[in-house]
Amino acid sequence: MTTLIIDRRGHVPLPASAPPPMVDPFGRSITYLRVSVTDRCDFRCTYCMAEQMTFLPRKELLTLEELERLCSAFVARGVRKLRLTGGEPLMRRNVMMLVRALGAHVHAGRLEELTLTTNGSQLSRFATELADCGVRRINVSLDTLKPDLFRTITRRGDLGPVLEGIQAAQAAGIRIKINAVALKGINDQEIPEMLRWAHGEGMDLTLIETMPLGETGEDRTEHYMPLSEMRARLAERFTLIEDTHRTGGPARYLRVAETGGRLGLITPMTHNFCESCNRVRLTCTGTLYMCLGQEDAADLRAVLRATPDDAALHAAIDAAILRKPKGHDFIIDRTQRPSVARHMSVTGG
Repeated sequence: MTTLIIDRRGHVPLPASAPPPMVDPFGRSITYLRVSVTDRCDFRCTYCMAEQMTFLPRKELLTLEELERLCSAFVARGVRKLRLTGGEPLMRRNVMMLVRALGAHVHAGRLEELTLTTNGSQLSRFATELADCGVRRINVSLDTLKPDLFRTITRRGDLGPVLEGIQAAQAAGIRIKINAVALKGINDQEIPEMLRWAHGEGMDLTLIETMPLGETGEDRTEHYMPLSEMRARLAERFTLIEDTHRTGGPARYLRVAETGGRLGLITPMTHNFCESCNRVRLTCTGTLYMCLGQEDAADLRAVLRATPDDAALHAAIDAAILRKPKGHDFIIDRTQRPSVARHMSVTGG
């Protein structure tokens, strides 16, 4: 297998002259980078993608070496948590070369956490190697435990390999958190069962409100469910206790007394989390989005390829961070098209 060249960039202790940490115009420190390594996915979830997707030409994607250089530049600027996303990140050819290179930052203490979000379909193949690279926690997107409904939501996926992948990751010592999009009239009645299952298997469960990103061929308003409503339903069955636990992301947590597990809520629509946003997103083409819900972006690929000198790259990052907005403009309304035209798979889930 091809070996990713590990050079001086990011794989030795940072020099005393390392560039300063990133702080946006609103005083928020940027310490969390989400990187979409591919826009491709083997599923076509109804709330995420159109059934017939046109993916980016492979020639437009950054190489794994370029992605590693960009990620290392952000680590040098104070990023302490790095999440690999997609599409489905484990579909990127030779992606483990990138994971291993980034894992060097974890082993050296420069990065607190390297993790990923996956649909779980390929997880059984890579679980042991991910653990070896320093991945200690993974989010698995899973919206139902019913095989037929799973195929309906994903339009083509099989539930069995996903459950096998979860088991393989746990066997490798990786903690799993289940992410489920709450869909009114589809899986909302199943959420209590999923909560009991996840907590019974030693996993947290986080619920997410559907977001208006990209045309999917579905009417989001028909199945949109505010999590305030779901929380009220769950409170009729469970004792929900406020929890101060944080993972660095947007979820706010509750402790479920009956199960002992945590329930996370990500509520971009009903109660946004913009005031504490510490995140930026990098796409597989080198486009940096300072906000998931805004179109403004910076082209880092051009700078990356123009010179091997990282000084220009850091200057471009600085200019981008100074444009980070205060918050997003998400809205779900039958009278409006998606708030943002690009699909979630382009930016990274």
